[in-house]
Amino acid sequence: EAQGDEKKLKYPMSVFFIVGNEFCERFSYYGMKAILSLYLHHKLHFDEHSSTAIYHAFSMMCYFTPIFGALLADMFLGKFKTIVYISIIYVLGHLMKTLAAVPTLGIPPVEFSLIGLALIAAGTGGIKPCVSAFGGDQFKLPEQSRQLQTFFSVFYFSINAGSLLSTFLTPIIREDVECFGDDTCYSLAFGIPAILMLVATIIIIIGKSLYIVK
Repeated sequence: EAQGDEKKLKYPMSVFFIVGNEFCERFSYYGMKAILSLYLHHKLHFDEHSSTAIYHAFSMMCYFTPIFGALLADMFLGKFKTIVYISIIYVLGHLMKTLAAVPTLGIPPVEFSLIGLALIAAGTGGIKPCVSAFGGDQFKLPEQSRQLQTFFSVFYFSINAGSLLSTFLTPIIREDVECFGDDTCYSLAFGIPAILMLVATIIIIIGKSLYIVK
């Protein structure tokens, strides 16, 4: 019986999808944010004060929208559906931000960029209260309390790893790659975080059959 209980309480493999999702999402968010103020000033031609105001308004929205993500998850959709649906909005925001940085498309860069930022703020804030809690749902307590502690350690390591790598790499990509006749490449620097957010969404969906959904 003890062996049977031990088998039932094996470390849930589903959490690796959640950790992978978080790493990619944090990479996408901080990668985009690392070059945002430069893009607003040098490419969208906002003055320094306006660029700073937009940057901090965006940051404020990212920390305000978790309220709505939590309400949506607790009252209507549950954590998993909230993560998936809002992640799609998140990807759309990154896509608009990336397309706005491609000069040959002829789309209005300011409008697309600001709408994209609003969608990204809704996306990152909307899933923020759900992902770590959804990971915690995969463990049976109190029997797996030690394993749960391990999960949160790995989970927060993935947050910091994704943030560190993207904050370091994205400015290098922006500065060292040339595209569209310019000596910098914002479209690629925004496009890689967009791809990572798409990967994050795919990862969380792939693990669906393994999750404990409460």
